[in-house]
Amino acid sequence: MTPLNAPGNRWSDLDRPPLNAPALRRALLRPDALWTSFDVVPATGSTNSDLAARAADSAEGAVLVAEEQSAGRGRLDRVWTAPPRSGLFFSVLLRPGPGVPQERWGWLPLLAGVAAAAGLSRAAGVDMSLKWPNDLLVRAGGGERKAGGILAERAGADAVVIGIGINVTLREDELPVPGAGSLLLANAVSTDRDPLLRAVLRSLADWYEEWRAVGGDPVASRLQEAYAAGCATLGRTVRAELPGGRSVTGEAVALDGDGRLVLAPADGGPREAVGAGDIVHLRPAG
Repeated sequence: MTPLNAPGNRWSDLDRPPLNAPALRRALLRPDALWTSFDVVPATGSTNSDLAARAADSAEGAVLVAEEQSAGRGRLDRVWTAPPRSGLFFSVLLRPGPGVPQERWGWLPLLAGVAAAAGLSRAAGVDMSLKWPNDLLVRAGGGERKAGGILAERAGADAVVIGIGINVTLREDELPVPGAGSLLLANAVSTDRDPLLRAVLRSLADWYEEWRAVGGDPVASRLQEAYAAGCATLGRTVRAELPGGRSVTGEAVALDGDGRLVLAPADGGPREAVGAGDIVHLRPAG
């Protein structure tokens, strides 16, 4: 018999039980649903990398979840680490199709942020906000902390893989960096990962299908309005650090029709829109 506390034993931390994959499949995989396959693996390097590698042979709506990631990535290949079964680490495969112009695909990570924040707010009972372009924030310890992140990557000519990582039960001594947070530290009413994952995936399907039905139009789908309403970055003075050492400082006043952040310099100079692909860091000014 394997000792309970042996490394790799899925029951080694009874406060962090494994996901119930059969029950999740029954709840999510329905004939009229977006989600077409659902797999949970004990550990992997990166769910985004794994799902992208098999995108050519996968239908839209494939979902891959890992109980642990050893090489989870954020934007610009920043590392995302967390103890096994302490969070939700998953990727989904989407094919917006010819009905959505590719210039609107840049809204997909913002859509995922709105959907995740909405689903978690309902299921976990926490106040979620969005830091442009791809962070999920919670209130914990008297301030805002990053509890989740989103990474969207192209997978071939017609597909996008969206990875979402959410810290659920990380304790203070387990946080990877200062400023990180978790649903537990935000006093969530529930940290049961099964209903949390269901809530996020259902919210994501609802937002995606509405957005796709109107050709990816961020106004007609209400996506631009919803993101702006939940975005903690808007109204703050920030410094956008760009490649080549250039930076732009100003008040974040709006999102434009392409999902870029519009900055108004304090000196009254012309407003400048910065895109997620151009940002190295976005920090509070000063």
